Amino acid sequence: MSERDGELVGVDSSLPVRAVLEGEFVNDVPPVERTSWRGRAVNWWRRSPRVPLWAKDRVHAVQAVKDLVVALLRSPFRFMGAVVRGLVVAVRWWRSWVTVRDYREAAEQSEKLADKFTDIRELTLFRWKVTGATVVTVAVVLAVLDLVYGHRMLWIAGGICAVALAILGRRKDGSPGRKAVLAGPRTLTWTMDPQVLVDAFRDAKLIGKDETLRLVDRATRRGEGWAVTVDLPATRKAADVVKHREALASALAVDEIQLSVERVRGNGGHAGRVAMWVADEDPYAKPPIRTPLLAVHRWDAWRPVPFGTDARGRRIDLPLVWTSVLIGAIPRQGKTMAERLAAAGLILDPHTRLYVADFKNGKDWKAAEQVAHRFMSGDGSEHVLTFLDWLVELVADVQGRYRRMQDLDDLTCPESKVTPDMSRDPALDMPITALVVDEVQIPLEDRTPVEVQGKKLTAGEYIGELLTWLAKKAPAAGVILVLATQRPDSKTIPSSLRAVLGSRFALRVMDWRDSNIILGEQMNTRGYDSSRLLPSHKGVGILRPDGETQAGADVLALTVRTFYMPNEDWREICQRGRALREAEGTLTGHAAGQASQPVLDHAAVAKAIGGGAAAPAAAERVDEIELAEPLASVADYLSDDLGSDNGRDFVPTAELVDALGVEPKGFGLDMAEFGCSPTRDRVPTEDGVKQVRGYAVADIRAAIRRARDAAVIEAEVIDDDH
Repeated sequence: MSERDGELVGVDSSLPVRAVLEGEFVNDVPPVERTSWRGRAVNWWRRSPRVPLWAKDRVHAVQAVKDLVVALLRSPFRFMGAVVRGLVVAVRWWRSWVTVRDYREAAEQSEKLADKFTDIRELTLFRWKVTGATVVTVAVVLAVLDLVYGHRMLWIAGGICAVALAILGRRKDGSPGRKAVLAGPRTLTWTMDPQVLVDAFRDAKLIGKDETLRLVDRATRRGEGWAVTVDLPATRKAADVVKHREALASALAVDEIQLSVERVRGNGGHAGRVAMWVADEDPYAKPPIRTPLLAVHRWDAWRPVPFGTDARGRRIDLPLVWTSVLIGAIPRQGKTMAERLAAAGLILDPHTRLYVADFKNGKDWKAAEQVAHRFMSGDGSEHVLTFLDWLVELVADVQGRYRRMQDLDDLTCPESKVTPDMSRDPALDMPITALVVDEVQIPLEDRTPVEVQGKKLTAGEYIGELLTWLAKKAPAAGVILVLATQRPDSKTIPSSLRAVLGSRFALRVMDWRDSNIILGEQMNTRGYDSSRLLPSHKGVGILRPDGETQAGADVLALTVRTFYMPNEDWREICQRGRALREAEGTLTGHAAGQASQPVLDHAAVAKAIGGGAAAPAAAERVDEIELAEPLASVADYLSDDLGSDNGRDFVPTAELVDALGVEPKGFGLDMAEFGCSPTRDRVPTEDGVKQVRGYAVADIRAAIRRARDAAVIEAEVIDDDH
């Protein structure tokens, strides 16, 4: 075939000629990568449940080798102990046999001991003769074997006898003669025998008698203690283990302060996976550790502040930016120390602005006077009114910051939040500002009359509303609150204020109600109750952080011992903070010797926080009234039944006691003070209908109404007095 004059030669011209398309063959399906046999074998080895854990991981292999070495070193002593126990068991059995104890007990039970006395004596003498004959026979046989085969036969016979006694004396549950009258200590025995850990969970009623645990990570040394991770049986929850930590500590024979129980969350955990850590000794009995801030020249306020250590010795940092902090405790438990630790990191950042109000009127905060933009120390009415002016100034500052954010581009201000660059730009005037208040209950309880926009109210009420507004809106604008109180009750700190304080730290308090007021409702039922802390553990409290800590982002709360910072260290940090501000030119306000008072606009502030009225009428505040405990917890638990006409009419006392985690007798006395008396009613159960004691929902609803009506009347009397 050839081409000539544009025609094809050798091809029939009558055949139709179609267009010729050019293209390239493309395989849309990607080639399947074949895994080599070695890769498949490795994958099976790592995932197969038949392969032991020590053969998969190097850490567990090293621990398994250590356990094997320890077992080998202990084996001679364990063998000797088993031989001794076997000898004791054999002697007890022989004594029972030779004294005809079984025959004697049968005669005593049938009350025929006198009739059978002669038979018992004859049988006893016969068994003594059998014993003597057996001993003589064994001795003769051994002597003959020794003469014929030498002394090695004695060694062989002794070895066989020792092995037999060791088998007889092995530790086996239920075997006669092996259960000591007084059991030995259980502490840390589970590190060598996981069955002890399973028994502890059963004793604590955390798993059933027929259920067991699955070992995820075997017991290994972590710091100054032992750590182990287990999976609970199906339907069992890790939250219940955390809640009943005290019962588990008793089953393990350790103090509950030595036991740390956490639920494993995230990709590597689930609702039934528990991580335990048991300290060798009380982790909080050691001397306190000084704050690491002494070793740094300056700090960045955007970084979490070093706050303390947990039981394992891990450093716990406290996030401060974009949140607020509430610290509560009874006197002399380290409350002021904890608050100063939070403020120390802010002091070492020269771009932060501090408002420090010390209503204790002591020397604890005196050194902060040289770095604070506003500083005050006192507990009189004039100090409360000055503090009120500060709050008005801060509310106006926050409003101004949000207005200026509207004019910024998305690159400078991506969201309606302050960024690190914005907080350090003097032209924007949006530095991180911290309001630090010690003994905040004093201004909140102050009854000095004030008038705002024609409305008369107490200074404490107005301060409470201003603090609540700041806690809600100010953190995103770079203004944070750090509040401390030694009176953590529902009447002192309004519930609307507590609800918007992100981070909580509760040192030792008097009872679970005060602990719940600081940490949040029902926290005691989740296993976090600061009233259980020991009086000797100064500076130890339960931290509920608003943000990620070194213990993990999903940790609800943890026990922390704060760092130690005496007055000389505090003064050094404040002096260092002043030097940094002088070098950066950021020293302002009180620290710079400026006596100017804040410019106040009460009208704009009142409009911002309450639509023109600083305090609503008493009748309008009825739904915001904080109920006393335990009525508040009962109302929260029965919220659906109280607010619905189709809800149940009766709630058993046992259900309330279990749900609230309270002591039954004390709960009944407290409810009686609110006019709620228990009655009997029939309720359906799995076994049928039973008559139980409980409370009528109508009586609880009436008690709530009476409590709120009394609060309304009290508020109206206050308004009339003003």
